[in-house]
Amino acid sequence: MQPWAVIVHTGAGRKPEKKREEVEKAAREAVAAALAVMREGGKALDMCVAAVKVLEDSPVLNAGTGSVLTVDGRCEMDAALMVGSTQRVGAVANVERIRHPIELARAVMEHTDHVLLSGEGAERFARHLGFPEYDPITEERRKQWRELIGRLERGEPPRWARKLPEFLKAYPELLHGTVGCVVLGPDGEIVAGTSTGGIFLKLFGRIGDTPIPGAGTFAAPAGGASATGIGEGIMRSLLTFRAVQRMEEGLPAQEAARKALDEAARRVPELEAGLITVDRAGRVGFAHNTEAMPVAYATHEQESVQFAERAP
Repeated sequence: MQPWAVIVHTGAGRKPEKKREEVEKAAREAVAAALAVMREGGKALDMCVAAVKVLEDSPVLNAGTGSVLTVDGRCEMDAALMVGSTQRVGAVANVERIRHPIELARAVMEHTDHVLLSGEGAERFARHLGFPEYDPITEERRKQWRELIGRLERGEPPRWARKLPEFLKAYPELLHGTVGCVVLGPDGEIVAGTSTGGIFLKLFGRIGDTPIPGAGTFAAPAGGASATGIGEGIMRSLLTFRAVQRMEEGLPAQEAARKALDEAARRVPELEAGLITVDRAGRVGFAHNTEAMPVAYATHEQESVQFAERAP
């Protein structure tokens, strides 16, 4: 029997109690969507995109609809897909009026010779392909932005600025960002996909780890990985590349995830991150150094969808 596996994450960081059920529901439904595609004969790439689209449609997550806002109140989203056997990558950065950035990333991979398109150019490309305009900003995010801007004006910087950790105690979900999926399909292909709205109150034009191969998203024949957390540290440590390297050396997915995170944290001590992994044998793994990182997964050995908030 050809092994297969699907795992998704909904972001690293603590989340408010009132949203736990919604987060779990979105994660489970994302895996279910991938499995439905598989049962209909779809390949790993189709499975990965289907799962991430479900996560992008959940307003409680920081990707697609419900993405967090920049310091000037805009929504700038990043996404990436990578195929293990061919090392093909499609990615977009700083796109604003797109419902499913992951689909646009796939279009970059399949319809251009490029790896990454950004900003206005990426959106012009989307319109040429028929992607409709869509406003991903929810009223809840606008309200949070107004309140946080008020704090910023009073001299209270956001947590990513590393100066006032108390800043997000009232808004724990603001570190709960980025969604991702890694798939080993019945076709034997490994695909990783990641999508994000970035970090709240980021500077306009900021690009995080998500669309950078080897940082937020990476896949190879031996395995794939998708990361979440504060992207600057993930980029500096090449977290997903490290994890896939460990699987290439023979470590199973869970050990590879933990070892890569530990290595990255030694190099970048302030790293706040998590990642999910899938290896060639259809084993899944996940690790994080944040309070939580909700994941859902299913494999050829455990076909019912499993959910966990914290790594073993």
